[in-house]
Amino acid sequence: MIPVHRCGAGSAFLQAEQRIPISKDIITSSSASAMWFIRDACGIVCAVITWLLVLYAEFVVLFVMLLPSKNLTYSIVNGTLFNSLAFLALASHFRAMCTDPGAVPKGNATKEYIESLQLKPGQVVYKCPKCCSIKPDRAHHCSVCKRCIRKMDHHCPWVNNCVGENNQKYFVLFTMYIALISLHALVMVVFHFLYCFEDDWTKCSSFSPPATVILLILLCFESLLFLIFTSVMFGTQVHSICTDETGIEQLKKEERRWAKKTKWMNMRAVFGHPFSILWFSPFSTPDHGKAETYQYVV
Repeated sequence: MIPVHRCGAGSAFLQAEQRIPISKDIITSSSASAMWFIRDACGIVCAVITWLLVLYAEFVVLFVMLLPSKNLTYSIVNGTLFNSLAFLALASHFRAMCTDPGAVPKGNATKEYIESLQLKPGQVVYKCPKCCSIKPDRAHHCSVCKRCIRKMDHHCPWVNNCVGENNQKYFVLFTMYIALISLHALVMVVFHFLYCFEDDWTKCSSFSPPATVILLILLCFESLLFLIFTSVMFGTQVHSICTDETGIEQLKKEERRWAKKTKWMNMRAVFGHPFSILWFSPFSTPDHGKAETYQYVV
């Protein structure tokens, strides 16, 4: 047996190649149904900036490009599409930010609790020395959230939260919808520039020509930047889900100790099953079916 960091009274040891199956209900935080919010200054600033950038895009699209347009059908169709995608993006961001990502109960590594697990002789559990919790398999400690997170992929300052088992769906939807509104805005900016070049600049916008150009260039730069960033992040997350390997596990090159499943099964594990349009809704909580069996590394 190899001793591990002590975490108060009742510290245990780590013995390789042993695992204790434990029901998910036992390690689910009691505050899972309550509002989850991380009080991190950097994360809060990044989250506010995200909303302000989306609202800026809304302003330019509506008041610079669509409302001054003479084509009513063009304005209605593009306005409805852009605003719908923007609303879904912000809703996904809110759910990703305010959903418990899968935090393990803090401070549950007590002597009484360990005794309640009814371990067999020779079996010991691993306790996280930072948050004094019993650490299940595939859980990692987040220094920002100050908790161990089940299937933690990474901590994202833009959503001011960890991306883990319970909120990965919302994070994936957030990156997808941001990429879509960025592409849509970029296309509209190109068409508006062509329209203004062909027509009088004073008639293609309610703002002065210099102000119109500056607003459109800033939106073009913002859209291109976020289109690239969120597309890459979306692709990375989908690949991570399909391979059932989190970002941290890939980075640390951790040995695979969990059952291998098909890509479709891995997708359903994150978005719920069966497949439906609710996969694309940030207001729908994924139905994971039967609770998974977690394992404590011992």
